[in-house]
Amino acid sequence: MIAHISDCTVLRNGVKMPWFGLGVYKAKEGEEVELAVKAAIKAGYRSIDTAALYDNEVGVGKAVRESGVPREELFITTKVWNADQGYESTLQAFEQSRKKLNLEYLDLYLIHWAVKGKYKDTWRALEKLYKDGFVRAIGVSNFQIHHIEDVMADSEMTPMVNQVEYHPFLTQKELHNFCKDNHIQLEAWSPLMRGEVLQNPVVIELGEKYQKTPAQIVLRWDLQNQVVTIPKSVHEERIIENADIFNFEISPDDMEKLDGLNQNKRVGADPDNFNF
Repeated sequence: MIAHISDCTVLRNGVKMPWFGLGVYKAKEGEEVELAVKAAIKAGYRSIDTAALYDNEVGVGKAVRESGVPREELFITTKVWNADQGYESTLQAFEQSRKKLNLEYLDLYLIHWAVKGKYKDTWRALEKLYKDGFVRAIGVSNFQIHHIEDVMADSEMTPMVNQVEYHPFLTQKELHNFCKDNHIQLEAWSPLMRGEVLQNPVVIELGEKYQKTPAQIVLRWDLQNQVVTIPKSVHEERIIENADIFNFEISPDDMEKLDGLNQNKRVGADPDNFNF
């Protein structure tokens, strides 16, 4: 049972990654993101997930350095954006992210989306960054099974993480099982479906049963499905509330009820059909 905010999954290369973290998508650069990251770290979060696209890496890095928590106790993720994909351009994009974050190394670097004709060269760049010791783990985001198989077919390393849209309306069972079989840790972005899933009667009913908020029910469901989860918030009270999920367990029957809500419904783009 995942019973503490500091509990970790172990990636295929032995690196420990916290099961729970803070996402900072759309958190504004400067004070907003800095306060959010500091509030999260103060509340016990040890994992922060950003991306070049989010345009807040400077604030994330500043908050990490000013948090009072030793760097080696924190797990920092960023991602290479689509326009920067390709071998040389990815290496340059990484260096730019590292400078903005002002950190010597990163814990996890991800390919943000599977850009056709480019993601394999991008992956080679990630392998180099890993071998050179600039990043402790490498992975992908928004990759379908066929994308991962394509990477695995002619690369030295298998992605350690796949971060995808994941919530009770999009359970992605086939992808999840594929990742488990290949020792790839699944990670959820938009775990609360931008609030949409919180209006569901089953989620509300289970919240009442366990005396938890609908958000806490969904985030606990993620963890019990062995999916790393990184809910986004810039409000300290919500950041604290989201993390109050380590003192209860959802029963197998109720987990099935939540699994049964799947509609293969996305709030984000389709990984096989995006144009950015």
